Amino acid sequence: MGYYSIKDLEHLTGIKAHTIRMWEQRYDIIKPARTDTNIRLYEADQLKLMLNISLLNNHGFKISKIAGMTREEVYEKVRETINKTSSYEDQINALTVTMIDLDEDSFEKIIATNIMQYGFEKTMIMIIYPFLVRIGALWTTDAVNPAQEHFITNLIRQKLIVAIDGQFEPNRTNPKKFMLYLPDGELHEIGLLFCYYLIKSRGNKVIYLGQSLPLKDLYDVHQIHKPDFIASIITATPSTENIQEYVTYLGEQFTDTHFLLSGYQVVGQDLTVTENITIINQIQDLIAILDELKAGRDPFN
Repeated sequence: MGYYSIKDLEHLTGIKAHTIRMWEQRYDIIKPARTDTNIRLYEADQLKLMLNISLLNNHGFKISKIAGMTREEVYEKVRETINKTSSYEDQINALTVTMIDLDEDSFEKIIATNIMQYGFEKTMIMIIYPFLVRIGALWTTDAVNPAQEHFITNLIRQKLIVAIDGQFEPNRTNPKKFMLYLPDGELHEIGLLFCYYLIKSRGNKVIYLGQSLPLKDLYDVHQIHKPDFIASIITATPSTENIQEYVTYLGEQFTDTHFLLSGYQVVGQDLTVTENITIINQIQDLIAILDELKAGRDPFN
């Protein structure tokens, strides 16, 4: 996309719109273009600059001092700060810049540094997941274009697949069998891949069926493998109007399997569920269930 609104800048940087306007007038930090009706429009380079100004300002740099820096000096200070800081929000802002710039090298450096510091699981939970939530919010306002979203999510997907391949625990006592899928029409699999990682990293067996699986195929595979658990993330489909019917069908047709369901269409909704369905409100809930199972305890009693 060519331009961002002042609301886009507010949502991306965390700087209030009235503060952005004040900084423009007082310090001449950026000069937005204007529409015929005098609405501010910001280019991608200006958004990137404001993300970096926000990071420095949050680390105690006065705006008057930042205003006296060249752009190169701002970016250099940001690089120094990112290398020193342990703030998750700073890392999320840095990832946002890599998305805007389509900068794979910077993405790799940020992710590698955080994995070394926190480990893969914590990096996903504390940095990648909040970052994806931010992207989702920006997508609804057209602040992120499809190329940027596809670029960054494909890089994250690659990291997840490599991490999944590296998980192997041969001596797990009584491993459980999980089947993972997304409903027919559902294509966003980053969350499901992370579930795959979490489940496999704790020594369980996983049958990964991936995106957009019709119910008939789910039933057929279930009849062959008889998993202990089926996990899914329902973000967009089925629709709000059809989700209760869908969840009821799952509970009644797969009575010998426990479902773990998450996603916008089920979390926080007033759904009636059978005893063999558990709604996962946040990723920590799934981790708690997996750790209880690994310890040989029943997480549902």
